[in-house]
Amino acid sequence: MGNGGSQLSSVPAQKLGWFIQEYLKPEEECQTMIDDMVNIICDVLQAPKQFPLVQGVAIGGSYGRKTVLKGNSDGTLVLFFSNLKQFQDQKKSQHDILEKTGHKLEFCLYTKWMKDCCEIQKSHDGFTIQLFTKNQRVSFEVLAAFNALSLNDNPSPWIYRELKRSLDKTNASPGEFAICFTELQQKFFDNRPRKLKDLILLIKHWHQQCQKKMKDLPLLSPYALELLTVYAWEQGCRKDNFDIAEGVRTILELIKCHEQLCVYWMVNYNLEDETIRNILLNQLQSARPVILDPTDPTNNVSGDKRCWQWLKKEAQTWLTSPNLDNELPAPSWNVLPAPLFTTPGHLLDKFIKEFLQPNKFFLEQIDSAIDIIRTFLKENCFQQSTAKIQIVQGGSTAKGTALKTGSDADLVVFHNSLKSYTSQKHERHKIVKEIHEQLEAFWREKKEELEVSFEPPTWKAPRVLSFSLKSKVLNESVSFDVLPAFNALGQLSSGSTPSPEVYAGLLDLYKSSDFPGGEFSTCFTVLQRNFIRSRPTKLKDLIRLVKHWYKECKRKLKPKGSLPPKYALELLTVYAWEQGSGAPDFDTAEGFRTVLELVTQYRQLCIFWKVNYNFEDETVRKFLLSQLQKTRPVILDPAEPTGDVGGGDRWCWHLLAKEAKEWSYSLCFKDGTGNQISPWKVPVKVI
Repeated sequence: MGNGGSQLSSVPAQKLGWFIQEYLKPEEECQTMIDDMVNIICDVLQAPKQFPLVQGVAIGGSYGRKTVLKGNSDGTLVLFFSNLKQFQDQKKSQHDILEKTGHKLEFCLYTKWMKDCCEIQKSHDGFTIQLFTKNQRVSFEVLAAFNALSLNDNPSPWIYRELKRSLDKTNASPGEFAICFTELQQKFFDNRPRKLKDLILLIKHWHQQCQKKMKDLPLLSPYALELLTVYAWEQGCRKDNFDIAEGVRTILELIKCHEQLCVYWMVNYNLEDETIRNILLNQLQSARPVILDPTDPTNNVSGDKRCWQWLKKEAQTWLTSPNLDNELPAPSWNVLPAPLFTTPGHLLDKFIKEFLQPNKFFLEQIDSAIDIIRTFLKENCFQQSTAKIQIVQGGSTAKGTALKTGSDADLVVFHNSLKSYTSQKHERHKIVKEIHEQLEAFWREKKEELEVSFEPPTWKAPRVLSFSLKSKVLNESVSFDVLPAFNALGQLSSGSTPSPEVYAGLLDLYKSSDFPGGEFSTCFTVLQRNFIRSRPTKLKDLIRLVKHWYKECKRKLKPKGSLPPKYALELLTVYAWEQGSGAPDFDTAEGFRTVLELVTQYRQLCIFWKVNYNFEDETVRKFLLSQLQKTRPVILDPAEPTGDVGGGDRWCWHLLAKEAKEWSYSLCFKDGTGNQISPWKVPVKVI
């Protein structure tokens, strides 16, 4: 591999991609030759006349996962023998049958063209196959296994129950039968982007360099680091194309947090079956680090803690090397060392503080970005007109519920040309277009200082201008939504409520036209913001926790359908606290449990507030009564009554409720002694 391969810390961050292509990826010609040889071997082994006991062959190891390093690499060939009818049959020595298979295979291969590029060698358990070309060698360990999956791509809960019974019956080590699931391991890696596999190659190469210094320490499985890399990418990026240096920094930071590390997937098994649930929960409560094989819940591949302690030092060395630490702060993905699901209830406040609360630097970045756009809107955007504008900040940053990641800001522009709800509906797209054009011109003038990228509009007549902003003073991109609106509230003094006439005009329009509820919620941004901003700090932290949970659910459930709006969950959290606690200080786990319980009872939810509108005005009263008779769930926006953010959409709530029910098994709802935490007693509708 040349000298370049041993000088990893000297490679500049921007050249890591080049380094991978140059030094770590096998040459295409060599890879093709190895692939051809593997295909021939698999075809020969599955020929019924020569090998009648072989039911099938699975390819594993680095070769099967397509993470082969240039030079020397590994693979496994798993032979499913028909005489192995259950997991425990593997406990019997398979040496004889493998040795006979090896002799016969050697004869078959040597009659072909492979004599000069293939070696079959005896091993303690059977045999290995060495395949080599001029610049590449792959050593395959050949193993015998019970065909647990048979013809099924997706394992049934039954097979994992059988796995548990076999482990108990034979006193086998957890993970001992993981080779039975080799096809699933291959499938887990199959659809990953090529660049992610390149990142895996880089991390594996770094690990090999570390191993040379580790001498007497037990070796860490490369599979563990491969899974950690996939986890980092899934949680923090999920893009086909990404910055390799950001990925490296993320993984090294996770290695530094190995004492908290808990990585698992529920793609092949989940919590629905009691036996699997008990296995999984037991694993998630075991000593860190935990990295569970996504195909076998009994198989914690994290290995010896001493390896991680050594790797932690090496990770710090690379992280602080001048070439990797070349930006301040050096960008990385935001990935937690352990998911929320595995955090015990008594540690939720710590979780929020460490992982969810934005720090001072983050908030300063947002403020700087908002100042840039505010100044542009006030001083540059409408210079050619007599327009007067007023800008109101909305969204999570203004409410005080922003998360540590996902820098975004909502700016509502009250434009004096929008004199009614109707004019907002018909004229705002012109203002959006004008802001877009002026911002592009502003950007062209400031190109050396600013970088602006616009999102394509969702509607033909756009109601919002969405873009991201980056500048020399901002270390990360900040996303903006700029929304023109009619100033329905006028000059509303602080602490006062709108007059009924404000809502009467809105309700008359709602009855006489076909616009959806909440269409003009931007007009009431100040009320939405104040409803949350005035709440106790700990309640806003609980909202952060619920939003983080919602974000995890959205990532998992996106392929199945849309979820209720995030704002509905924020309001549900406020309601849960008002009805169940009301105290500035409370048990976070109890509050979180209550919100999830309410989600599972979505078919009965009917929630509203009387802080900005009530039953005193006849027009508002009639409308409210009609809203409250709608299909559940009903959650009315406290700022404006046409906005039912519950929506009555049963399917999207059903998806979220199913997830909330599964979360009842979460460690979040167990205290320090392992006892279950109960929710507050909260009615499902306002009385």
